[in-house]
Amino acid sequence: MIYSQNVPPNESQKVRMEQKMEERKQDYINNFLYTLEVDEFQKEIIRQKLNSFFDEKINILKRPYKRSIEFQEAITSLENSHFKDIEEMVTKTTMTKIIEMAQGDFNEKDVLREKRKNKKKN
Repeated sequence: MIYSQNVPPNESQKVRMEQKMEERKQDYINNFLYTLEVDEFQKEIIRQKLNSFFDEKINILKRPYKRSIEFQEAITSLENSHFKDIEEMVTKTTMTKIIEMAQGDFNEKDVLREKRKNKKKN
C-alpha cells in the first residue's frame, strides 16, 4: 500500500502500525533472550524489564526537550538505572550483554543466522 505524504494515516492504519511495531519489539527481545545463558525464570524477568525499558524510551522520545543535552541525559539516565534491580540476579557477563543491548549494540542478524543453522541441523 502506498501512502501519500500529504495525507495522514487513518486510525486503522495507526493501529496496524502499532501492532507491527509491538510484534517487532517482541521478536527483537526474543532474539536477544536466545543469546543469554539463563534459566526460564530469569528470562521472563529480563523480558519484562526490556519491555518496560523500551516503553520508557519511547516515552522519552515522544517528549519535547528544549535542549538536546536534556534529551541525552534522560536517555543515559534510563540506560544506567533501569536494570539496577536485576543486577544481583544475573551474572556479570549477562548484565553486560543487557546493558550493551540497551545502548543499541546488539546485532540481531547474527542470532537469526545461528537460528537458521540450528534449524537446518535439526
